[in-house]
Amino acid sequence: MSSVTILHNPRCSKSRQTLALLQEKGISPTVVEYLKTPLSLAELNTLFGQLNVDTVRDMMRTKEDAYKAMGLGAKETTDEQLFAAMVENPKLLERPVVIANNAARIGRPPEAVLDIL
Repeated sequence: MSSVTILHNPRCSKSRQTLALLQEKGISPTVVEYLKTPLSLAELNTLFGQLNVDTVRDMMRTKEDAYKAMGLGAKETTDEQLFAAMVENPKLLERPVVIANNAARIGRPPEAVLDIL
C-alpha cells in the first residue's frame, strides 16, 4: 500500500475517530496537523483534484464564522478566492482529510475514507 496521510485536527472528534479507524485497520498514517502546518495554494489545488467533490465549497467548512465574516457564500466568489481564503484561514478546510493512492476523502463519516485505502 502507498503511504497514507491524514490532515488532522486533534481537537475534532471526527478527526480523532478517523485516525483511530485507520489505526484499527493497521495503518500508521502520516499525521499532518494542518492548523499548525497549513497547506499551500498548490497543495490545496492538488487536494481538490484528489477529493471526490464537485465544488471547492464542498471541501470547506461553510458554517465557520470566518467563512461567513469573509462573505465567501456569495455567488460571485471565485474558486481562486475560496482557495486563497483557505490558505489564509486553514480552519476553513473541512476535516479530517485522508490522502492515499493519489485520492483523498473527507472523513465525514470516518468510514468514508475506507474506499481509497
